[in-house]
Amino acid sequence: MKKWVAMMLSAIMVLPLPGCSVGETSQGVTTLAVVEYPEDEQEEAQEALEEMQKEMEYVDAHEDELKGFFEKSTMSLLDSVKEENAVCSPLNVYMALSMLAETTDGDSREQILELLGMEEIQDLRELTKAVWEQNYSNNDSICILANSLWLDTETAYKKETVDLLAENYYASSFQGKMGSEEYNQELQGWVNQQTGGLLEENAADLAFSPETIMELVSTVYLRAKWGHEFEKENTKEDIFHAENGDMTCEFMNQETDTYYYWGDKFGALKLSLLGNNGLSMWFVLPDEGVAPEQLTEEGQLMEVLLNGWDRSDKKYLTVNLSVPKFDVASSADLKESLHALGVADVFDMNLSDFTPLTEDSKIYLSEVAHSARVAIDEEGVTAAAYTAEIGDGADMPPEEEMDFVIDRPFLFAITNRNNLPLFVGIVKNPLG
Repeated sequence: MKKWVAMMLSAIMVLPLPGCSVGETSQGVTTLAVVEYPEDEQEEAQEALEEMQKEMEYVDAHEDELKGFFEKSTMSLLDSVKEENAVCSPLNVYMALSMLAETTDGDSREQILELLGMEEIQDLRELTKAVWEQNYSNNDSICILANSLWLDTETAYKKETVDLLAENYYASSFQGKMGSEEYNQELQGWVNQQTGGLLEENAADLAFSPETIMELVSTVYLRAKWGHEFEKENTKEDIFHAENGDMTCEFMNQETDTYYYWGDKFGALKLSLLGNNGLSMWFVLPDEGVAPEQLTEEGQLMEVLLNGWDRSDKKYLTVNLSVPKFDVASSADLKESLHALGVADVFDMNLSDFTPLTEDSKIYLSEVAHSARVAIDEEGVTAAAYTAEIGDGADMPPEEEMDFVIDRPFLFAITNRNNLPLFVGIVKNPLG
């Protein structure tokens, strides 16, 4: 019988999983390894500052490799979505692919490393850990990346790989009977806990197949307030000119001093989010008659996101911003996108190599399902994404003040201090 591996990558708003001990069992599930997340309030201020500086310097030193991955992959991931609204989490895919590289070897690993811009797995371990810790926040804003490995009871796994996943990827590991109701409930409960129940409907469909050998699960929880909140009394109904006709939406309105960026076919600005991880949210409005997809296909969106601060076509001024509240979600299969990006062997039973984890069975990936959700309101941003890899130019602005009314299909992104995108999306229908 053919065996396969399932891998789920999720990015969403999430709260830390309470600690439990190695060997602890629940409903027939054995905990092999559990990780403890940092507790910001327990760290000495100076020690925390020094550690953060070290992480920033390490990530900065590898910024070219990171930007190379996000530049190559983000638009391909977004283009995989065939729904009206499109959302994806490039950072979540990066973290999950890093874990996948750790559990593979040979050409399977080399293809992943090449996409991630790294030559050696040791370097990837250090960088992934630094990226995880740099993005981690549990104070003014919440951004927590959680990972886990789910193994079958009959799988003879290699403990050293389980330990590496725990140490470098903050991945807890569990073992149970694939296909059993108990193991399915444990998986669903873990995902719901990590995602704050935001994707409960999606999680209800999660179930291990009896043929599954392992499943990798990666989540990102994000909740952040605007640096300058929108006043609720300024929220008014107005018309959004969607592709399928006008619709009435609630528009948030704010006067803000910020940089305005412009290009050949778009105008853009970004708003700061509270927290010590440098999060910002971009709003990119194509010119009249220009589809959002045109900016992604021509590479202009990533040029703005990755190099915004260095652009000469920007200006600091007062902007009268009007943006619709939205809650958008989408799902896609990323298998073709990863194939196109050079990750192919893990999907081929005859070529895949998962020997770092187990030599018990020949396993491979058969599907990569990715779902994402992002919502904004007057207080801030809520974002979520879920991915399962399953086995089997505007004119120059005026001098001082301008109106920026986002009343037609637009693009958005949530980026960190290195301008790397945690979430990217296209909104064609703010009502979802």
